[in-house]
Amino acid sequence: MKNGLLIWNAVLTLAVAFLGYQHFSHHSSDSGSSSVSEASKGKKIVYVQADSLLKNYDYYKDFQKEFESKGFQLENDLANKGRTFQNKIAFFQQRAQQGALSQDQAQAAQAQLGKEEQEIAKYRDDQLRKLDEERIKKTEEFYTNIFDYIKRYNKDNGYEFVLGYSKGGGILFADASLDVTKKIVEGLNKEYKDKAAAPAKK
Repeated sequence: MKNGLLIWNAVLTLAVAFLGYQHFSHHSSDSGSSSVSEASKGKKIVYVQADSLLKNYDYYKDFQKEFESKGFQLENDLANKGRTFQNKIAFFQQRAQQGALSQDQAQAAQAQLGKEEQEIAKYRDDQLRKLDEERIKKTEEFYTNIFDYIKRYNKDNGYEFVLGYSKGGGILFADASLDVTKKIVEGLNKEYKDKAAAPAKK
């Protein structure tokens, strides 16, 4: 479960780094055979630090904690069901060794234990599937929040490129004066806070 969360976080980081390129790369297609320097000359470019965005965006932090908690609860739930099932097996084996069960009773008990084992496995699979579906939904909402906010933010600023920057990514150098991460995070957190407060006012 924890490994899955780590992998998921890494995927989110890489995907957020692709933010600007995915939405603004169509501008570069008009440059034809022009060189990189010619294509970028005079362009209004800023960037967002993907790692910092994930670290400071309250929505991301909250739903990460939410799924970590749900994953922990599911692990405990399954562990409890597993212990209960093992106790039933031990009790059955004890009674069988003591000769307290007839052949028909032993067969019926084995069939019941087999059924319970299948039910536990189905329960585990269903809960994991529901958790994954909810995680996917939340992740889509997470990206939508960022994309939509950047679009609105860009209407007032008129940038031609809003790039996603992360160490080890495709951008090898980024001038700190072009970093708008703080402004983007502040705007996202304000909208998230306002949205969370809205239902309470009704």
